[in-house]
Amino acid sequence: MSFSYDLHIHTCLSPCGDDQMTPPNIANMATLLGLDLIAITDHNTTRNAAAVMEAAKLFHLPLTVIPGIEVTTAEEIHVVCLFPTLPDAQAAGEETEASLLPVENNPEIFGQQLIMGPQEEPLGQLSKLLINATSLSIDDMPAFARRYHGIAIPAHIDRPSNSVFANLGYFPDYLDFPFAEVWNPETFFADGKHQDIRDRCLILKDSDAHRLESLKEGGPCPWPEHPLDSPQQLLDLLFGQ
Repeated sequence: MSFSYDLHIHTCLSPCGDDQMTPPNIANMATLLGLDLIAITDHNTTRNAAAVMEAAKLFHLPLTVIPGIEVTTAEEIHVVCLFPTLPDAQAAGEETEASLLPVENNPEIFGQQLIMGPQEEPLGQLSKLLINATSLSIDDMPAFARRYHGIAIPAHIDRPSNSVFANLGYFPDYLDFPFAEVWNPETFFADGKHQDIRDRCLILKDSDAHRLESLKEGGPCPWPEHPLDSPQQLLDLLFGQ
């Protein structure tokens, strides 16, 4: 028995996220697509994670939602951090927001940064621009996530921007990254390429959705040679149970 997951989803709080990426829309669309487990990973904030978690419960959906964040490091590398509880995620979000430069968002240029409740009730907008780099280094990421009982996962490592390969030129194997997210694993690992990463990391394939139509349809979990039977098994791997 396989299950389906997507551990990299943005809401309307991310400035590049579509305004239709509201908590109930995400929870209901994920369920329609057959997803069993999702993570909410806005840029450098966790403020909409609770609302998506609450929306799934409010609508009695067979969906597990975990809180997370996509940190932009000082090197402008994207790292997805996932947490076992909402308080852990919120504490990590506070530290991440505090590490951003005090630059105000311009909604006409970057888009709105909408904070919402579980039924799309508007709770305000975040004024600090979220897409800037933080003062946290890629070297800080494993310890940062562990400080809040979570895990750090280098995001879309095969993309031409905001990835370890694009910004560093290599995968930092001196750091403790037991997972890696690959945008197109079929191509990235073709002909035996990057076998060292495949050997040391469990490979995740997520949507990085900023729009509802970008949410991926369900597939085997994780990709593709590590079959698991339930979302709980993946959660146990992520959080060391």
